[in-house]
Amino acid sequence: MNQYPAFLIIAPLLAACLIAAAAWLRRSLCFPIAVLGLGTSFLSSLGVAARVLAEGHFQYRMGGWAPPLGIALEVDYLNAPVLVAVSGAALVSLIATRQIVEREQGPKAPAFYTLMVLAVTGMLGMTATGDAFNLYVLLEIASITGYALTASGDRLAPLASLRYLLLGTIGASFYLLGVGLLYMMTGTLNMADLSGLLPALYGSDAVFAAFLLILCGIWLKAALFPLHAWLPGAYSHASHASACLLAPLMTKVMIYVMLRIMFTVFTPAYVFEQISLEGFVVTLAVVAVVAGSLMALAQRNLRRMAVYIVVAEVGYMVGGAWLGNQTAWTGAILHLLNDVLMTLCLFLAIAALAGRMETTDFKDLEGLFSTMPFSMGALVLGAMSIIGVPPACGFFSKWFLLKGAIEAGRFDFLAALLFSSLINVVLFFRLFECALYSGDDHHGHGGHGHIEIQEAPLSLVASLWAAAAGILAVGFYSGSIVNNFIKPALM
Repeated sequence: MNQYPAFLIIAPLLAACLIAAAAWLRRSLCFPIAVLGLGTSFLSSLGVAARVLAEGHFQYRMGGWAPPLGIALEVDYLNAPVLVAVSGAALVSLIATRQIVEREQGPKAPAFYTLMVLAVTGMLGMTATGDAFNLYVLLEIASITGYALTASGDRLAPLASLRYLLLGTIGASFYLLGVGLLYMMTGTLNMADLSGLLPALYGSDAVFAAFLLILCGIWLKAALFPLHAWLPGAYSHASHASACLLAPLMTKVMIYVMLRIMFTVFTPAYVFEQISLEGFVVTLAVVAVVAGSLMALAQRNLRRMAVYIVVAEVGYMVGGAWLGNQTAWTGAILHLLNDVLMTLCLFLAIAALAGRMETTDFKDLEGLFSTMPFSMGALVLGAMSIIGVPPACGFFSKWFLLKGAIEAGRFDFLAALLFSSLINVVLFFRLFECALYSGDDHHGHGGHGHIEIQEAPLSLVASLWAAAAGILAVGFYSGSIVNNFIKPALM
C-alpha cells in the first residue's frame, strides 16, 4: 500500500516502453499491456485515495531521496480524487476506443497506444508532483504526446496540431519563465518550500511577475477564452480516440495545476489579499462562459459544438476558483471532477455516432434514437449533467458555483452560468429533435416500418454507459466527495 504513488506513475511509463517493444515482437500484446498499465494506475489511485482518507496528506519520496535533491510526490485531499478521475477516465477511454484505433491507425496502432499511455503518465505526474520544475517536465511529456495524438486525425489535423504546438510551447515557456523567477528569488523549486519562503517576498515585483507568467501559461494550456484558439481545431480534427482521451483530461488537469499554484505555492492570502486580481479574472471567466456558449450555439456539427462547450466549462472552473470564497472553491473543484466524466461521456458518444454515421453534422443524425438507442440514451444522461439537471453530477457543482457567486456579489457570473445552462438546453434539445425523428417523420410519411438497430461496438457502448453511470454515481455521492475530500482540502 505504501508503494501506490510509485505504481501510479511508473506503471504507465513502463507500459509505454513495453508497448514499443511489443510492436516489434508480438503486436497483439500492445493493447493488453496498455490496459494493464492504465489499470494498475487506476487501482493505485484508489489505494492512494484510501490512504488519504485514513491518514491525510502524505509525501512519497522516489528512491527514498528527500527533496529538494530527490523527487517527491505529494498526495493530499485536493489531488487524490483528481488522480482517480484522470486514471479512471483514461482507462475507460482506452478500452472504448480500441476498435477505432485499430481501424484508423492500422499498423501505427502500437505507436498510438504508446502515445496515449505516455500522455496519461504526464498528466498523472503533473497531478501528483510536489516540485514546480518537475511539473514543467511532466507537462511537456503530456503536451508533446498530445501534439502527436492530435496530428493523427483527418487531413486538417496536422495543421491543427501545429497550431496547438506553437501556442502550447508559448504557454509552457511562460510557465517555465515564472518558475525560473521563483527559483532566482527563493533558491528552491519544491512547492512546500516555496509556500514557506514566499510570504516574506510578497511585496516583490519579481514574485508578482512570476505569478502572472505562470498563470498566463496555465490559462493558455487550459484554453481559457480568449487563449483558446488551439482547442477547437485540435479536438475537432484529431482522431476520435485522441479526442476521447485529451478533451476530458488535458484542460481539467491544467485547472488543477492552477488551483495547486493558487492554494499551495502562493496561498490565498497572496492571491486574494495581496494582489487582488479576482475582479478581472472573474470578468474574464464571465466572457469565457458566454462566448463559449454562443460559439457552441453557432455550430451545426455535434463535435464542433462539444469543443466549444469545453471552452465554456473552463470558464466555469476558472471563475469559481477566483470568486474567493469556500463555496465557490468547492464548486470549482467538484466541477473539475464532474467535467472529466461529462466530457468523457460526450466525446465517447460522439465517437459512437461517428463510427456508424461517418459524420456528426446535425442534418445527418436523424432517427438515431431508433437505430442507436443505447448510445443516445447515454448521451442524454451526459447532456442532462452538462445542462445541470439533478440527480446528474453537473447539477451539484453548478449549485455550489451559483451560491458562491451570490456570496461574492458577482451577479454577472451568476447570470453567465444561468445563460450557459439555458444555451445548453437549446443545444442538446436541438440535437435530440434531429435524432428523434427520421426524414420521413418530418415530412409526415409515418415511419412505421421496421427499424434495424445498428449500435456501436460493444466495448464502446459499455464504456460509454460506464461514464454515464459514473455521472449518476458521482451525483448521488457528491455530498460524500465534498465532505471527505474537498472541504478538508480547503481547510
